[in-house]
Amino acid sequence: MFSRLPPVTKALLIANALIFLLQQVLPDAYLAPLRLWPFALGGDLFAPSSSFMPWQLLTHAFMHADLLHIAMNMICLMMFGAELESYWGSRRYLIFYAVCALGAGLCQVAVATLMVSQGAGAYSTLGASGGVFGLLIGYAMLFPDRRIGLLFLPVLLKARTLVIIFAVAQLALAFSGLDTGVAHFAHLGGMLFGWLLIRHWRRPPPPMAPPPPKKRPSHLRVVK
Repeated sequence: MFSRLPPVTKALLIANALIFLLQQVLPDAYLAPLRLWPFALGGDLFAPSSSFMPWQLLTHAFMHADLLHIAMNMICLMMFGAELESYWGSRRYLIFYAVCALGAGLCQVAVATLMVSQGAGAYSTLGASGGVFGLLIGYAMLFPDRRIGLLFLPVLLKARTLVIIFAVAQLALAFSGLDTGVAHFAHLGGMLFGWLLIRHWRRPPPPMAPPPPKKRPSHLRVVK
């Protein structure tokens, strides 16, 4: 099964697995600068272990908290990512996944920084879930009537219905004030940026300017 996966999906799976292995053998301090941190308000901006750095918008999407975390994300990456890559091609699929991961990071760091400014403690974010949620909405937009079965649901749901349920649930949890330990705003950010990118791709091309009218040949003869 793994050998039949398209190349970018396969590369993403390998990269996530390798970095997860590094997390198990290296001290946490070595990899802390790769997690997504809020801006260090009033702190040392050059202390990357506890403050935002630009590369974290992507590197956080290759790190995971535990085996269950990476297993769930990689299963979803195979379920939705492989078919999207086969449909779009590797280049467009990679652009889409990167935009979703970046969008998830931007939304999460904005919310985390706002919370820090209001007195909350700084915390880091890690996981491919933002990019995966982007893949989910992309799948639903391309194949809205495709039925999907998940382990915790006893019925098959249309992809469009499943995305609506997930989006509403993430929105409710994000604003519930509950400390679930899950970056709901990153999930919502991945979905938002995925939706915006597909909407952009679907825009009709701008109308071309009409060609200049052809000059009608003159019926007068010029005599020199």
